[in-house]
Amino acid sequence: MSGDGAYSEVADEQLDAWESGDDADLYNAALDACELIFSATGHAQARSSAIRTEEGIRFRLPIAGHPPYKVFWSGTEDGPRIEAVFPHP
Repeated sequence: MSGDGAYSEVADEQLDAWESGDDADLYNAALDACELIFSATGHAQARSSAIRTEEGIRFRLPIAGHPPYKVFWSGTEDGPRIEAVFPHP
């Protein structure tokens, strides 16, 4: 699964807010997307689009069943890292 540093502070805060929110399906689907990123990174990358940011390339993986929500993630030397989760066209 994921280790220390596998989630940015922003993503951690966003997921914590979703966990205590009223849409358990969205929260669980987001966790499923994150698990796919960690356990099958190549498959997740193939299902993601890529965008260029000032910090480098970020992948954008749709959260299944919850458009327009996406998980934004990056590949690092230590493995994938979840950067943010939010609605995005």
